[in-house]
Amino acid sequence: MRKIRDAARRYPLVGVTLALGLLVLILALSGYSTVAQVIATVYVGGVVAWTVVNMVRDMLRGNFGLDILAVIAMVATLAVGEYGASMIIVLMLTGGEALEDYAANRARSALTSLLEQAPQTAHLMKSGVADEDESIEDIPATDVKVGDRLLVRPGEVVPVDAKLVSPRGSFDESAITGESLPVELRKGQEVPSGSLNGDEAVRVEAVRTTEDSQYQQIIALVADAEKQKAPVVRIADRFAVPFTALSLIIAGAAWMISGDPVRFAEVLVLATPCPLLIAAPVAFMGGLSRSAKNGVIFKGGAVMESLSNIRSAAFDKTGTITGGRPVVVRVDADSEFSEDEVLRLAASAEQYSGHVLALGIVRSAQNAGEKLLVPDQAEESAGSGVTAVIGGRTVVVGSKAFVQEALVSAGSTASVPQADLDPGEVASYVSIDGVSAGAIIMADRMREYAPALVAYLKDHGVENIQMLTGDSEGTAREIASRAGIENVQYSLRPEEKVKLVKSLQPRPTLMVGDGVNDAPALAASEVGIAMGARGATAAGEAADAVIVPDSVWKVADAHTIAKQTMRVALTAIWIGIILSIGLMLIAATGAIPAMVGALTQEFVDLAAILYALRALTGRLPNVQEYLEKARQADSKTGIQMAQVGR
Repeated sequence: MRKIRDAARRYPLVGVTLALGLLVLILALSGYSTVAQVIATVYVGGVVAWTVVNMVRDMLRGNFGLDILAVIAMVATLAVGEYGASMIIVLMLTGGEALEDYAANRARSALTSLLEQAPQTAHLMKSGVADEDESIEDIPATDVKVGDRLLVRPGEVVPVDAKLVSPRGSFDESAITGESLPVELRKGQEVPSGSLNGDEAVRVEAVRTTEDSQYQQIIALVADAEKQKAPVVRIADRFAVPFTALSLIIAGAAWMISGDPVRFAEVLVLATPCPLLIAAPVAFMGGLSRSAKNGVIFKGGAVMESLSNIRSAAFDKTGTITGGRPVVVRVDADSEFSEDEVLRLAASAEQYSGHVLALGIVRSAQNAGEKLLVPDQAEESAGSGVTAVIGGRTVVVGSKAFVQEALVSAGSTASVPQADLDPGEVASYVSIDGVSAGAIIMADRMREYAPALVAYLKDHGVENIQMLTGDSEGTAREIASRAGIENVQYSLRPEEKVKLVKSLQPRPTLMVGDGVNDAPALAASEVGIAMGARGATAAGEAADAVIVPDSVWKVADAHTIAKQTMRVALTAIWIGIILSIGLMLIAATGAIPAMVGALTQEFVDLAAILYALRALTGRLPNVQEYLEKARQADSKTGIQMAQVGR
């Protein structure tokens, strides 16, 4: 009963129509047909007037009113005395809103679960010490500051991006990555907000506020996506005018041939536009929900339509085709120093730098078991290197020019030896106490599935695939060839990337990138997809879609979901149109009375909408299949490459 009351309050016109319809039926069966007809005529006339007013407003905004068929059908059924059929048409129109709402709620289930799971409260550890009996204060998640230590109880959602303070923890990251298996993390590793804690309470330290945390950014994207109107108007407009014209022609021909105006009404009750107006938005909402569940957030249904039709694609290199996380390949230490010493001191100096090479050196040293020292002082020259004093020793790490300048400043006349680099490698040079200590050779590994993605796109009609990078020619060509990309543009500035994206043919164009410097190119393409796993906020804001997991293969999943969603939306519309036209042709012979036709049309609407819900499901491409295709095309995978200059 409660659900019925809630539905009645939510959809009052449906309740009124049902109640009046029942009253009209009782009066007609009791012999008061005149009274029944008057009640039905007055009510339906009011609905017609209300619908016409809304339809005119839409037309003034430039949108063709598909409800004109329903209006003509209601007027026609009243004119020929089929007031029962006119009441059913009203029920169909008013009930269509309720049916659409139900189907849309079902379709947006994953989006809704993301929104509902957003944590509102954080358990702040007041003392900041990991004691069993320390006091805990519950505060709004929005009040958490960087450096705050928080307690996350079993089964709770991590409120902000944080690093694990407890020795270990198990987290379900399916809400943000789509990965169904729990992830085991160790002390010091980052725990993304939105992760669901396992069976044991853990302590974490906030590294970002809620506003900057990954999950909250996803929530904001989802909220924006829900507000965006799917390209329903464009899709409906393709069918609206011809469908309306054809319906009126069939109805008019039936009237002329039979000489019976009732035929006109009998045909039009089967020509209502609900499949056009409801099926498409339900399909797009289902596609948005499904993509969110798989870790791809689209900023509205129009993006899905554009992505489904892409004919050209451009990729950034570092962080997109490659992982963007350089690792130490080897340490070339000068004779006076050991490799371990050079790596340990360099990592100790670099641990306060945010540069991608510095992070790679620190990570590699920690993985090698090196115990990092705390500098007495450290100073970073942005983009060049770091100078630090560690235990009384002066350590300089950075580019060759930066270290050479430091040696000259220290009074040395020695030159920094050039490191012997293979294609795709880059060196961070090190000096200790005014003496060249050697070089740390690093490389960025190509993403495992990059060749598979290129093979997938070629297999699905993308004719022009290019890599756009600011790196040198040798490195760019090396990695492009190994990823299976024939066309590569190198040594590009951000504005040059924009120009190239705008000139790509054929259209529409996809651009995939991950950094701030990619934001203009993402905005310049018809579809820009940002690799958002490491919080590239500017790129995410400029993009039309954001990939949450750190996997470039998700581009293939996004493209597949977009194509399947478009196919389902169009098929659902065609189901409604074909069934309606078939039934109209039958009704033109007089075989379907107006009352029966009105009821039958409800089943046509239901069939189209149920089919539209298929956008929630579908087969995603098999990455192993396309890896094999890439291998057959002589693409190489899993090789260290891609220069990342300081």
